[in-house]
Amino acid sequence: MKYIRWFSELGVGDVPLVGGKNASLGEMYRELSAQGVRVPNGFAITAEAYRYVLEQADAWPQLHRALDGLNERDVDDLARRAQLAREIIYGAALPADLVAEITEAYATLQAEYGDQLTLAVRSSATAEDLPTASFAGQHETFLNIAGAAKLLDAVRLCFASLFKDRAISYRIENGFDHFKVYLSVGVMKMVRSDVAASGVI
Repeated sequence: MKYIRWFSELGVGDVPLVGGKNASLGEMYRELSAQGVRVPNGFAITAEAYRYVLEQADAWPQLHRALDGLNERDVDDLARRAQLAREIIYGAALPADLVAEITEAYATLQAEYGDQLTLAVRSSATAEDLPTASFAGQHETFLNIAGAAKLLDAVRLCFASLFKDRAISYRIENGFDHFKVYLSVGVMKMVRSDVAASGVI
């Protein structure tokens, strides 16, 4: 697959491809599974997929128009421009080949865990979990997602969350270019806390 990487294929060196969170999840899955520790399986939709979606929708020029000239000290201006940027990204249709890859990967997870599978769908930015900037809590996560249609919608919402108000402010404060930070999405089996030990990964 061009835009999908399973956790078993990922490690800490893959931050540019799948962001800090997904790279760490991949490392954990590979290392701990080999030692007999049960780690929920999943896959990453790469940052290249995010770029592909925006390119196919011709969204980059629209995003520049929305954000160029932003006055980050003007809360109202920030909120208005951020909302417009999110609408542009959420409104960008997922190309058919990407949809096919995501749904195929979802079907593979269903085959592993059963039809009652629910998912955690998590944003993972390429500028995340870095020594100088964690980006913790800046982007969206969606829990208990069931079904391909809801998964695809959650992916679009994750992509759009790259331009939440606080994410924009955080990038400005830490010197990151809005158009050089990309978003990967992690899709993994939910772990029920009432029947298994779990924690924040």
